[in-house]
Amino acid sequence: MDHDDSHLSPQQRKVLRDKATETPGSGALLDNKQDGSYHCAACDAALFTSDTKFDSGSGWPSFDRAVEGAVELKPDNSMFMKRTEAVCTNCGGHLGHVFEDGPRDTTGQRFCINSCSLDFEDNAGNRTSGDTSQ
Repeated sequence: MDHDDSHLSPQQRKVLRDKATETPGSGALLDNKQDGSYHCAACDAALFTSDTKFDSGSGWPSFDRAVEGAVELKPDNSMFMKRTEAVCTNCGGHLGHVFEDGPRDTTGQRFCINSCSLDFEDNAGNRTSGDTSQ
């Protein structure tokens, strides 16, 4: 997919386009507890809502589900592991991975998402970048 990525930082491009992973514990949205929605930093598609975010202790923002149709799951056999990659359905940006060790009282899934691949919009419309390099 061809998108204008000129607004992305080098770190965001590495994660969203080259499938890199940010350092655990380094993301600006890791400890965010505000009500609102999380959007793709590349294309602004709404991906997650704050009521699906939980503290997994993994070092990355974690969600138990995505906005319906917003995140595509793809097999990822890189790094000598079998994992499931989470990508933005709209622009194909790499967000992170999905694991089956999430909250059992909801979906049982943990969307482990790179903070720099996200922007947060609170219920008043204020925006925060998940990228600490900006």
